[in-house]
Amino acid sequence: MDEPTTSGPERILVIGRSPSVILDAAGILRSKGFQADATNQFDEVLTEYDTTNIDIVVFGGMVPPDTKRHLRDEISKVNGHVTFVQGLAGIAGLIAAQVEGVTSTAGDDNGVAYDTTKRTVQLTLRGPAQVVVEAWWATSFTPPEPTSTSLRVIDSHFDSGEYFIPLPAEVPPVASFLTVSVGPAVRAFTVGAMPEAVMRMVPTGDPTQRPALPPVRAVATHGDN
Repeated sequence: MDEPTTSGPERILVIGRSPSVILDAAGILRSKGFQADATNQFDEVLTEYDTTNIDIVVFGGMVPPDTKRHLRDEISKVNGHVTFVQGLAGIAGLIAAQVEGVTSTAGDDNGVAYDTTKRTVQLTLRGPAQVVVEAWWATSFTPPEPTSTSLRVIDSHFDSGEYFIPLPAEVPPVASFLTVSVGPAVRAFTVGAMPEAVMRMVPTGDPTQRPALPPVRAVATHGDN
């Protein structure tokens, strides 16, 4: 795999549909030291951005499968070090956490898992660490601006050992997610899948099919613009 041609903060491009979600996600990432941009202009990605120097491309769930495949193929042709991330949901903080999970490598020797049956986070820590568990879930699926909320389940210093952290009952069983930070390392898990009705909204790219989603305002950021 080729190495990036330049050094410095990781360069992130968030490609999605909802203006507020992708802008907020890019803003959170910039606040954490990344160089992050956001766009919902799928047809302009290859011409408006220097795809040879992007480190991570995040795809939102409403990016049509054919568009996603085309962009992956074309970007991979000119960029051997890029990583593609599929966003779990239209939740800005969750998207940012997924990016952090890709870029963080420290702490990988710790065991982090989620038991879907018991709704419990399982930790096996080889040394003392700060542990943050946060739950995220959708509160409205109305396009083009879905809404969500989050809950800090725990934020504490743990000694080495094995721990089991149950999710609160208020975290719903659908359209819900979990991020677990152990030191600088971040992992993301699905608690409850997105409803089928939402998944059916994903554009197919078929021009003969009536669009299921309303128009959105154009977003394409470049640096601090």
